[in-house]
Amino acid sequence: MSATQLKSKSRYYVTTTNPALSPRPKIFEEFSLDGRVGVVSGANRGLGLEMALALCEAGCKTVYCVDLPKLPSAEWEATGRFVKGLGNGSHLEYVCADVRDQQNLWDKVEQMADKEGRMDVCIAAAGVLKAPHDCLNYPAEEFREVMDVNASGVLFTAQAAGRQMVKFKRPGSIILIASMSGSITNRVSSLSRDIDHAWVSYNTSKSAVLQMARSMACELGPLGICVNTLSPGYIYTKLTGAFLDKQPHLLDKWSSMNPMGRLGRPDELRGVIAWLASDASSFCTGSDILVSGGHLSW
Repeated sequence: MSATQLKSKSRYYVTTTNPALSPRPKIFEEFSLDGRVGVVSGANRGLGLEMALALCEAGCKTVYCVDLPKLPSAEWEATGRFVKGLGNGSHLEYVCADVRDQQNLWDKVEQMADKEGRMDVCIAAAGVLKAPHDCLNYPAEEFREVMDVNASGVLFTAQAAGRQMVKFKRPGSIILIASMSGSITNRVSSLSRDIDHAWVSYNTSKSAVLQMARSMACELGPLGICVNTLSPGYIYTKLTGAFLDKQPHLLDKWSSMNPMGRLGRPDELRGVIAWLASDASSFCTGSDILVSGGHLSW
């Protein structure tokens, strides 16, 4: 794109050189997802479902929620009813699929895109975390299982959506859910011999997601497809809550590890998701957005 073309697309240039135009806010339009279609893996509950809801509230026409159970959870059903009550025409669709099955996932996302005539947003949020193990004795099968879901499954999800964006010749946004654990190693207390953070498989998988997004961003940028990662810190969900409620000392420990002195809430990721999915982030690709309460600042 030439300098002249760049200048002509500038809102400042357009509004200041055409006195007939009346000033009005455009920022909310930039965040709007009206009429768009999204797919979110790991969206039967927890963070994935919260992200799917955020897309609907921002205006997505249809958000397909992909997860392993044959039937959606009660949490998903309740969220679906809430979305219908918004009255903006948005709705959730539940799809049973295993993100580890590349061809099946490709086929199902292609069916979604063919039905809608487009695919605009992809959030690869499916992931697993196994019980902690000493890194020198980590079971091979568990390591492979974590990598299959957290790395291979994320790639297959991004591929499935990206292929449809290319097919329909539409720009799009692919958001891979990583973790701060892909950039740092969660601290283990040597004094208490606490192994709550002995997560060599999880940390490795999330680090792979960061490099995966950078690599995909470089390949897909010329096609108008942005690929970024969101790296949450410690977030209190039903899943982590079930673990922490049995070990209250860990809640205090994890909370003390960031400057804000608390765990995050799932809804505190919504703003970043809405931004990355929308035109407001159109020049952001290959980036990792950390939402960790400042955990990495210390």
